[in-house]
Amino acid sequence: MPKEYKTIQEVAGPLMLVRGVSGVAYNELGEIQLASGETRRCKVLEVNGTDALVQLFESSTGINLSNSKVRFLGRSMELGVSEDMLSRVFDGLGRPIDGGPEILPEKRMDINGLPINPAARNYPQEFIQTGISAIDGLNTLVRGQKLPIFSASGLPHANLAAQIARQAKVRGTNEPFAVVFAAMGITFEESNFFVESFRETGAIDRTVLFINLANDPAVERIATPRMALTAAEYLAFEKGMHVLVILTDITNYADALREVSAARKEVPGRRGYPGYMYTDLASLYERAGRQKGKNGSITMIPILTMPEDDKTHPIPDLTGYITEGQIILSRELYRRGVTPPIDVLPSLSRLKDKGIGEGKTRADHANTMNQLFSAYARGKEAKELMTILGEAALTDIDKLYAKFADAFEQEYVSQGYTANRDIEETLSIGWKLLSILPRSELKRIKDEFLDQYYQG
Repeated sequence: MPKEYKTIQEVAGPLMLVRGVSGVAYNELGEIQLASGETRRCKVLEVNGTDALVQLFESSTGINLSNSKVRFLGRSMELGVSEDMLSRVFDGLGRPIDGGPEILPEKRMDINGLPINPAARNYPQEFIQTGISAIDGLNTLVRGQKLPIFSASGLPHANLAAQIARQAKVRGTNEPFAVVFAAMGITFEESNFFVESFRETGAIDRTVLFINLANDPAVERIATPRMALTAAEYLAFEKGMHVLVILTDITNYADALREVSAARKEVPGRRGYPGYMYTDLASLYERAGRQKGKNGSITMIPILTMPEDDKTHPIPDLTGYITEGQIILSRELYRRGVTPPIDVLPSLSRLKDKGIGEGKTRADHANTMNQLFSAYARGKEAKELMTILGEAALTDIDKLYAKFADAFEQEYVSQGYTANRDIEETLSIGWKLLSILPRSELKRIKDEFLDQYYQG
């Protein structure tokens, strides 16, 4: 039976100091019993001799120093996992909030996980179809990749996240596919939107949701993505499923990290975030991937809102270093009614060339992708020139490129949040748009593909 301590010295915000403890370890879980019989959870942040500094998971209201007791449980925070988690909704600490029964765990797993040994990793290479042309056609997602979405406040990243979660699938196989969706610091309306959106389309049957609301304690927010990744690791590496993990919003997570760090009086780093934020984010992102000798995989899409639309802000900046590319949403496209407003030029998937081509998508994919990027970039330049110098200053070919850029945004990028395009449809829209340009301009495409698909 764990020993109980009545030596709570002080409570400051989410932190509490307990004196005279022995045999307590860093990260160990504890329970505080109030005089009323209510119990609250906490974990050890620091041990200094016989003093333990613990972090509360719930609020500190009502903790009376003289008659509250603490006992340490001798284990770190765990999540009880089982295949019954699919189609269920949990809070940020893994407790069911959908009115259903408790999960009967097949096993309990430490939520901090184990980093995958780099030598045991398999290279990500199978194509994942999201049904969204701007991602599938131009910034392809592959199995085992970490591809963040950089958004800004007020942009519809929630709609895009829900659409990817509903539509994503591995083509041409009957391999089991699941989605683990973790939302941190969101409003009740957003939470309702996600749950209803998955229920309506039946996607909830293969989804596990972890929802941490904006009014939940900040400390719980730090545990939420780890809970989700633990569930994903179980489904992927124990049950052989292909799991897509969507984490939204990483900015709220980093703010919670800053809040707890400030309460601990740590020396702040850039913009007040803790100096260890890079390693902390890496400890989440690096849990994605594929392992040698195991069928399953974890593909991750973290979503973050860039404060002040600034991609040099520490959160997107550090995320960009750790992950393999980024999908950037544009306020300008959003104002023009392009949905989803994906800005394809600064977006990048560093592994896109690994998941496309013959046998994965189609042989002409790489050529058309390069040509579309090139033509769109030139079309945007032509439109800027037109704004400054007027249409008369453009050559006929520049006018065609400007026309191409408009059509590309309206037909290729803008598809709404319900259209689910397979890769063949995405490629054929690409060819239709390229046919606006004369064949002699399509220098990045092999003649054999032009003969087969060019419609000009």
